[in-house]
Amino acid sequence: MPDNNRKIITFENPYSPVTEAYKTLRTNIHWSSIDRPVQTILVTSTEKKTGKSLTVVNMAVSFAQLGKKVVIVDCDLRKPTQHEYFMKSNRNGLSHLLAGHYQLEQCLLDTHVDNLTLLPSGTVPPNPAELLDSDRMAKLLEELKASYEIIILDSPPALIVTDAHILASKCDGVVFVVRSGKTKRELAQKALAYLTYANARILGVVLNDQKGMRREYRFGYGK
Repeated sequence: MPDNNRKIITFENPYSPVTEAYKTLRTNIHWSSIDRPVQTILVTSTEKKTGKSLTVVNMAVSFAQLGKKVVIVDCDLRKPTQHEYFMKSNRNGLSHLLAGHYQLEQCLLDTHVDNLTLLPSGTVPPNPAELLDSDRMAKLLEELKASYEIIILDSPPALIVTDAHILASKCDGVVFVVRSGKTKRELAQKALAYLTYANARILGVVLNDQKGMRREYRFGYGK
């Protein structure tokens, strides 16, 4: 089980208002995919400390609670955190797969959440962007599509490095995370413009730490 610093609210309190908000996010993503199926979802932000990785975890749990087979891929090869939510080792992971050191089945980890699997980032490599832009990454996503109904990628912020732009073109849609009182409107618009230029399909925006809400987990969702 995760420690208190990495609580997964959708798992620990499935009937809370916060969990209901994540279910709303899940539903909006579902309805946005009626004409264009969404299987691979990239989650990114403008800068760090927006609650991006927390959003990834709770989104994934929300989909898994529907009985869907879900995998989280920690594509933040610079400052990975997904393994901490599940108290798992980060010794083997995505960076090793992309470098050709391991096979997929050697890196996938079961979690304490039914239907939810984790592919941790692995050791921080010297060339994250090059690995994510490789043919191996594209082939990995195709391999995961054959086994999982929902694939959620956690990437670094879109204005800090190019990783999110690279991954956006490989995914069916992007969820963009901002934080009230922290994310500047002009920077968010700039990041979204970069993603759109990279042929990203923006599914919606998650607003974390909304003013007037008591918990930072709370957010709004909108096109």
